[in-house]
Amino acid sequence: MAAVLDAGADCVVSAAVGVVGLPATFEAVRRGLRVALANKEVLVAAGELVMDEAARSGAELLPVDSEHNGVHQCLRAGRREEVERIILTASGGPFRTTPAAELSSITPEQALKHPTWKMGDRITIDSSTLMNKGFEVIEACRLFRFGPERVQVVVHPQSIVHAMVEYRDGSVIAQLGPPDMKLPIRYALDHPRREQAPADRRLTWEAARNLDFEPPDYDKFPLLRLAYRAAERGGAAGAILNAADEVAVGAFLERKISYPAIARVVEGVLEKLDGATNASIEETLDWDRRARSAAGELCAAQPAASRV
Repeated sequence: MAAVLDAGADCVVSAAVGVVGLPATFEAVRRGLRVALANKEVLVAAGELVMDEAARSGAELLPVDSEHNGVHQCLRAGRREEVERIILTASGGPFRTTPAAELSSITPEQALKHPTWKMGDRITIDSSTLMNKGFEVIEACRLFRFGPERVQVVVHPQSIVHAMVEYRDGSVIAQLGPPDMKLPIRYALDHPRREQAPADRRLTWEAARNLDFEPPDYDKFPLLRLAYRAAERGGAAGAILNAADEVAVGAFLERKISYPAIARVVEGVLEKLDGATNASIEETLDWDRRARSAAGELCAAQPAASRV
């Protein structure tokens, strides 16, 4: 918080992990600053509050997440009222082709081997369960002000196409780039300019020769469906979803629960705390604490057969 209050900056990069970055980011938005947003939990947990405040203060939020950064670029091709839907791509993670019956034996070591991106432990597990993509659906709904029915997820194993926007005339505008965060970071910091990029950060057409797309398997990866449910509910549902998932992923990494139990714990917490509203950042953080407590209890209650 002190960095936002005292630095006198006109642009704040919000890259803290988790809801710990929410109060400082909200303060930057309240002050009308430009925010380069790399912390998806800000909009997952309190997106409606943050975007309402941005509309009041005139703050500009520029997404650093590669998918939302891609959407931001694609939206420059037309007017908002011409947009039919937003399409976010997902690599599918390491278990895209793994039979559902084998997921109960997945180990943390296996889940931490992402096929295309190098990331921290939690986000790597979330990518393997498609929960990370679910968070991105909520973030896209809040950031671009579209309902969840207009945000679609498509599995794209090569991670070359980061996002697409379909317009009402049937045109689909796609943003392509190598799976490297340097490009979206630079875009967010330089916007609206586009500065020269070095050759080693450019997409080669040899790498983009084959581009495959397929629908996600919601039955095998139920956390993605739960994220859509949270996006529809609004209020504190996103904060609860995020907190429950963080606790459940931590328990899986510590070998206290099985891989499929992550989804069971998250769904149980969402059901237990259904209907929660958040009128302020403080209330959002209170629901975050309640969800963590509930998730801890559900992790401890998992039957022995679910443990690894």
